[in-house]
Amino acid sequence: MADQTRTEHLRQLLASAHQALRPVLPKRLRGDTPVVPVVRLTGVIGVSTPLKAGLTLATVAKSLERAFAMRRAKAVALVINSPGGSPVQSHLIYRRIRALAAETSRPVIVFTEDVAASGGYMIACAGDEIVCDPSSIIGSIGVVGSSFGFTRLIDKLGIERRLYTSGDNKAMLDPFLPENPDDVERLKALQHDIHEDFILLVKGSRGARLKGPEKTVFSGEYWTGNKAIELGLADSIGDLRSTLRERFGENVVTPLISPARGWLGRVQPSVIDALPRGDFAEQVISALEARALWARYGL
Repeated sequence: MADQTRTEHLRQLLASAHQALRPVLPKRLRGDTPVVPVVRLTGVIGVSTPLKAGLTLATVAKSLERAFAMRRAKAVALVINSPGGSPVQSHLIYRRIRALAAETSRPVIVFTEDVAASGGYMIACAGDEIVCDPSSIIGSIGVVGSSFGFTRLIDKLGIERRLYTSGDNKAMLDPFLPENPDDVERLKALQHDIHEDFILLVKGSRGARLKGPEKTVFSGEYWTGNKAIELGLADSIGDLRSTLRERFGENVVTPLISPARGWLGRVQPSVIDALPRGDFAEQVISALEARALWARYGL
């Protein structure tokens, strides 16, 4: 009986202390204040530039885990602004989001900015709902690959190409060799398989909300927000602040979950930061590739 009395007394003291400290506590630590953590997923997926690492699972995993682990979170909001990139990294990020959502039973609300296309749209499909701007560019459910052919250039310059391989197809699609129709056919077969997986993912995510004909929706075309809603690729028009206030109340707190930083304020290195960056020429090429991806959507 004495133990129960002491426990009750301690509980009352803690309650009184919390009530006394409540005015100076951050809003997100107050028990009666709704919290929706926000994670920004911005940039080209998988492609690194000299100044910015690409959007990969390694660069976003900690932020996602911190957001879903936040106590009293009513939901998790993702802000996506990406023209796509690596299908593998897109899928890995998608799967991690869905796994964390299942583990914590928290809904995921996706907000698209300028563009959520190709791999960017694949990640958006991890949301239980997708909210977009009327001018957001959404879709591009397809697979694209590109290269250059330098055979005439090296002939003109008098350069002799020397290539040594083991394996009949090891030099497939080498830009310094004449294009081989069989190699192109193999590449298209790979792209077809990846495209089919993408289609299945979108169907599994959007389900009965998809309204447009499959030949149109999965053609690789992209649309503005309003048209995307008509086709069932997105759910509504809105922005993060207004939507979350309408959904969870005017007092909702939306802390931005940034990548973990060291004591000097620098972003802590991830797995990708430990990889070699390559020489200057490779970095320039990566920057041009990233720029080209954004340019496809007029950005």
